[in-house]
Amino acid sequence: MRLALPYLLPLGFAWLTGCAHDDGSSTVTLVGDDDCPLHLESRQHLVLTLPSNPSTGYRWQVRESASRVLRSLGPEVYSEAKESGVVGSAGQSTWRFQAVQAGQDSLLLVYQRPWEAGREPEKVFDCAINVE
Repeated sequence: MRLALPYLLPLGFAWLTGCAHDDGSSTVTLVGDDDCPLHLESRQHLVLTLPSNPSTGYRWQVRESASRVLRSLGPEVYSEAKESGVVGSAGQSTWRFQAVQAGQDSLLLVYQRPWEAGREPEKVFDCAINVE
C-alpha cells in the first residue's frame, strides 16, 4: 500500500484537472448586439463585453437581466484599454452569465449617466436570449 501513495496524489490532480477543463465550446462571447437574437444551450456560459468609459460619467446599467433563462456569475468588470495608457481613455465592461433554464427572455442594458435618468440613453444593448 505504501508503494501506491506516491502515485495517487499526481493521478488525483490529473483527474481533477481533466474534469475542470473547458475547451471553450461551452462559452459564447458576445461583443455588441450583431449576433442577436442569441441561441444558447442549457449550462452554456455567456460573456458579454461592451465598450465603456466611466470617466465620462456614463455607465452601463442592466435594465433587464434575462433572469428567467440566465444567472449572473458576478458583477460588471471594467478593464482599461491596454494599448492607450492614457488616463480617462475608453475601455470595456464585461458581464458573465450562465444559461440555467430553457425559454426566452431579454437582456437589456442602457449606457447613460445615472443622474440623467430622464434623458434618452446614449447607447442601448438589447438582445433576445433563447435557451434550449
